[in-house]
Amino acid sequence: MTRKNKYTKSITPKQTLMQRLRSNFFTGLIIVAPVVITIYLLWSVITFIDARIVPLVPSLYNPSTYLGQDIPGFGVVIFLISTAIIGSLTKGLFGRQIIRLWEGIVSRTPVVRSVYNGLKQIVETVLSQSNSNFQNACMIEYPRKGIWAIAFISTASKGEILEKTGESEMLSVFLPTTPNPTSGFLLFVPRKDVIILDMTVEDAAKLVISAGLVIPPTKKEIAARAKPVSTK
Repeated sequence: MTRKNKYTKSITPKQTLMQRLRSNFFTGLIIVAPVVITIYLLWSVITFIDARIVPLVPSLYNPSTYLGQDIPGFGVVIFLISTAIIGSLTKGLFGRQIIRLWEGIVSRTPVVRSVYNGLKQIVETVLSQSNSNFQNACMIEYPRKGIWAIAFISTASKGEILEKTGESEMLSVFLPTTPNPTSGFLLFVPRKDVIILDMTVEDAAKLVISAGLVIPPTKKEIAARAKPVSTK
């Protein structure tokens, strides 16, 4: 039996209050932290671009000359308009000739050639609109049998990779890291060893980013929620 004394009543409410404050704090942190970080990153990008673009604008066309203060985001607008103009010019014959001349000069420069070609390939891959999305979320056994990991199916493996392995069907799978899903490993896995999930790629990405804390509902749970409530 536990002995009760006059201090018991004063200790219990304080512990309950601290637990509630702690729970409310972490709940609010989950909501506030993404908003604050997003605003901070956007503001950092805007100020970075403004600091480098605005000084290049002639004072005659700079609104700060007439307003007496800088306008946040003015450099971003100039950058977007300039990029769009350059893109439209490069679609013509004259623009293509300039690009070929520039790439010909770069290809003959040893160090610049490697950096330029690598960056160009990365940018083209990231900004490509065709076949840039993952097909499905899946599970594979990694790093050994009996341990499962969330991955994303890129494409069906073809060509030399499929021929050399001797498998009838293989999938190109991207295995992301937690909590940063932009880095990971490219794996070529036999189709029979891949379990395709019903959850969307977005839900699987949330599961990876949250380190397993945000678990998406199953199809049965979604269907159960969608059923109308009986009035009987």
